[in-house]
Amino acid sequence: MSAAAKQRLMSEYKALEKEKWINIELSDGSLFRWTIGLMVINPESAFNGGYFKAEMTFTDKYPFLPPTFKFLRPIYHPNIYPDGRVCISILHAPGDDAQSGELASERWSPLQGAESVLRSVLLLLDDPEIASPANVDAGVMYRDNRAQYNQKASETVAASKKDIPDGFVMPTTLESAPPEKIPDDDNFWNESDAEDDFGASDSSGEDFGMDEDEEDGEEQESEQEEGQGEGKEE
Repeated sequence: MSAAAKQRLMSEYKALEKEKWINIELSDGSLFRWTIGLMVINPESAFNGGYFKAEMTFTDKYPFLPPTFKFLRPIYHPNIYPDGRVCISILHAPGDDAQSGELASERWSPLQGAESVLRSVLLLLDDPEIASPANVDAGVMYRDNRAQYNQKASETVAASKKDIPDGFVMPTTLESAPPEKIPDDDNFWNESDAEDDFGASDSSGEDFGMDEDEEDGEEQESEQEEGQGEGKEE
């Protein structure tokens, strides 16, 4: 296998391991064959809560040729074939295709990656292309009877949860946990007040234990010294 392909795939695999919306296992320990749990975490999606098991394979020509992608459980969707293959431009070989009308910019390029494919598939789930569907019946239902289509999507989500690995906890949000709240502790605020009293402003006479009589005495001595200086000049 190509060393360059291995290096590229290892880098992408490590980056995707940090994502909450994807769960990847290397089939038989091979970097070139991924078993994937693709999760939909979007309350506005008809497929929200789904854990869609899929398989992604790469060749030693990667990234110059695209990977393959296939769902392992049937999904009723306009752009998914009955065998789980997904009809999506990013999985098509680089270059223009006069027959399909696809532009090179819509198809695979070495600048793309596994994450680009996975995100594109997630977007396609909620925004199908019904002009040229892989599943004509699903395309018609999506167009003409959205409520029935959404019901089928809910059934697909329920079935997909059977594929969640034992011990795996499905995330319910992609947002990070908020920072911990400052404890509402009376001792904490009392300590803060004590520090504030200790560090009072230097301009305050209280800092140095001065009273008003001492301050007035200093002013009188200063005035006497100024008067003596003026007498000497005369």
